Amino acid sequence: MTRPKYDGILNVDKPYGLTSMDVVRRLKRASGQKRVGHGGTLDPIATGVIPICFGQATRMMEDLINGPKRYRAAVELGVVTDTYDALGEIVETRDASAVTLADIEEAINGFIGVIQQVPPMYSALKKNGRRLYQLAREGVEVERDARSVTVQDIKIVAWDSPAITIEVSCGRGFYMRSLAYDLGNALGCGGHMKSLVRLQSGVFSVDAALSLEHAEQKLQDGEWQDILHSPDVVLSAMKAIVVGKQTEDLIRNGCSLPLALSLPRGKADDRCRAYSVDGRFLAILTFDSTSGQWHPDKVFALQYAQPEGIPQFS
Repeated sequence: MTRPKYDGILNVDKPYGLTSMDVVRRLKRASGQKRVGHGGTLDPIATGVIPICFGQATRMMEDLINGPKRYRAAVELGVVTDTYDALGEIVETRDASAVTLADIEEAINGFIGVIQQVPPMYSALKKNGRRLYQLAREGVEVERDARSVTVQDIKIVAWDSPAITIEVSCGRGFYMRSLAYDLGNALGCGGHMKSLVRLQSGVFSVDAALSLEHAEQKLQDGEWQDILHSPDVVLSAMKAIVVGKQTEDLIRNGCSLPLALSLPRGKADDRCRAYSVDGRFLAILTFDSTSGQWHPDKVFALQYAQPEGIPQFS
């Protein structure tokens, strides 16, 4: 029996020990869908939110990856591993008994804001065309360039020497394992990440996430409508407009939209989501301040109820 194609995002709680692609493969098999992807990698040691995108929602993966994240991590001081987490080999041990809560609070302040972070060797980043983790498994360590990453906040949840539990709000490209390693170095005793939970990815929270087994069963039973979120839920913080038939046709044909069509004026690189008058999510539009026009960036062919409170433009 041919299964219907569908578009949407599934909020899954990734189990410990699986890679992100393991989750994608299992849900692809359960759903029978061809276009399936995830909105942000989680290491095998991690659990928590991993948004899984189906159909046209795979075009939202970039927005998910670029969106805000929140994590809870347990860090063990005094023990350094080659992977910066509990799955690696211990390469060094140091005495962490002298570290105090005040020391930790002071050290943490140095990791808030826009910081420079060196990614771990055991990562999927590439150097000269090869994954870093492949080189690391061969015993090769290469120099990694520090990257700018943003950390909005770090909270100490628990302190039971030598273990710290912290919650971190951050942006794209941030490595919790590197934070554990760098925090240990800042405290003079070394450290590694014992466990990690992604509490939030954009609008998706771990409290509302489905277990992988439950999600698989729902998809196998054809009950996808009960668990999938509309692709545009990712854009809930983006301003939205409803356009008339003339403007809808221009959008669907990939044409630029002059302000004469009663669209609001934007700023350079502003983005907005556009809906048809009958509630279909049409596109993400980007404003070009030079031409004074909105341009269709991504155009979709979806249908569901129009969100409340969207201003009407003809």
